[in-house]
Amino acid sequence: MRTFKLLLISFLSVYFCNAQKIKPEEVKDVMKKVADWQMDHINDSYSNKKPHHPLHWTNAALYVGMAKWAEMADDDTYYNWLKGIGDQNNWQLHERKYHADDHAVGRMYAALYRKYNQEEMLKPTKEQFNFLIHHPAKTKLNWATPYHQDRWNWCDALFMSPPVWADLYNITGEQKYLDFMFKEYKATTEFLFDEEENLYYRDERFKGKLDNGTKIFWGRGNGWVYAGLTDILSNLKPQTKEYEYFLDIYKKMSEKLLEIQTPKGHWAMSLLGHEFYPTPETSGSSFFIYGLTWGINNGILKGKNYKKAVINGWNAMTGYVHENGMLGYVQPIGAAPGNASPDKTEVYGTGAFLSAGSEIYKMAKDN
Repeated sequence: MRTFKLLLISFLSVYFCNAQKIKPEEVKDVMKKVADWQMDHINDSYSNKKPHHPLHWTNAALYVGMAKWAEMADDDTYYNWLKGIGDQNNWQLHERKYHADDHAVGRMYAALYRKYNQEEMLKPTKEQFNFLIHHPAKTKLNWATPYHQDRWNWCDALFMSPPVWADLYNITGEQKYLDFMFKEYKATTEFLFDEEENLYYRDERFKGKLDNGTKIFWGRGNGWVYAGLTDILSNLKPQTKEYEYFLDIYKKMSEKLLEIQTPKGHWAMSLLGHEFYPTPETSGSSFFIYGLTWGINNGILKGKNYKKAVINGWNAMTGYVHENGMLGYVQPIGAAPGNASPDKTEVYGTGAFLSAGSEIYKMAKDN
């Protein structure tokens, strides 16, 4: 009997160990399936009554992940698709000059510039950002003050605009882009970052409020902050004051994310209240997986607990991919914890999933 128990324990140990392994080819397969479905359904209405504008922030978040997938794919189909969007829109940012949401498509332009080295891909973004440097918004960060969203006074803005500034700094080597971004990012962080919980409030309206006795930290909003931090760090030189500043926030958030991940592998829509929000949410969770895995791959986050967290998270995310390639459980457009369901998706969820897959693939290849 004792021998049988030892054999059973040994078998289960091997089984669960193997279950934790991720195969690179399977990562690529599911990424391709999700990317192809999304391209075929780019003109669906999703959260709105009509399709999103090609330069809308929702699609801009999709393009971030799609560009990462394009770099991995075995043909240029995805690069050509992205390039076509840029060409059709004359490589312009979206409508509002100051609003961070309308800067986000610049992420895709920077990714394509790095591949094709064509100046027209970045020229409008440079011109607009140069204007902002010389005519910065003077508004307050308080919610509902005049023109308040001309600055980054909501946490998801830290995904939309700052990484574009970091891209321009990295590509051009011009310090002015980093200086502007660094100053504004610090102002937002001082305004919205909770030093006790190491998470960001979505905006001023949530500071001091409780939901079922817990502080309200929106899962997707923090997911976008975290993914943006990752991309900013990727553009900076280590040992600089700016790198150390962003690294400090990144590490603090990483430790917190490890602590609050749900047993099922995802993160709750209200990060500190998963018992009140048990439904998975794949867009925020995917960006957390992306950022955490990037930290593992770059030797910043060490230890088996981080690796276990991203493996559990990725396995959970792939479990919400439908057979046809649609990613489910994406919370519709919003600004606070809410509802998600298996039959609901959004373009930004796909972008987050593809971003996560790009780093999971690297990790799987190295093991």
